[in-house]
Amino acid sequence: MTPHTLRPSTPADLPAIVALIRELAAFEKLEHLVVVTPESLRPQLFGERPAAEAVVAEVDGAVVAFALFFTNFSTFLGRPGLYLEDLYVQPAQRGRGLGKALLSHLGALAVARGCGRFEWSVLDWNENAIRFYEKMGATVMPDWRICRITGEALQAYRRA
Repeated sequence: MTPHTLRPSTPADLPAIVALIRELAAFEKLEHLVVVTPESLRPQLFGERPAAEAVVAEVDGAVVAFALFFTNFSTFLGRPGLYLEDLYVQPAQRGRGLGKALLSHLGALAVARGCGRFEWSVLDWNENAIRFYEKMGATVMPDWRICRITGEALQAYRRA
């Protein structure tokens, strides 16, 4: 098996990251929601005040997986947390430990940064991912549901 390399993303990775985001959206049957471009993602990852960070996995010099994450905060713990927004490994690269390596890398990063939590969401129909996450030590929180306001409903707050 060809070895892989994990590293922080760079601006040169933006086209590859966006392509992987599009693949992830297609897998989740949500491609109609994707509007991100390398240009729109650049300031969010590499601007003056980045909103998120990304780690990429390379095999033979090609970016084949990524994890995009950001810092959140737990009022109950009074400490920051690390929130994994998306983790995606190309189907042809699955089974070689890239997902485990990315998740382990972020867990170690959360510990190094003094985070009290490392969290993410998973679609309830993605049983493979749920089993993988549980195997990695995660607890799927059955009583919690994600609430989201986007699009026109979010813009209505501007008028409130």
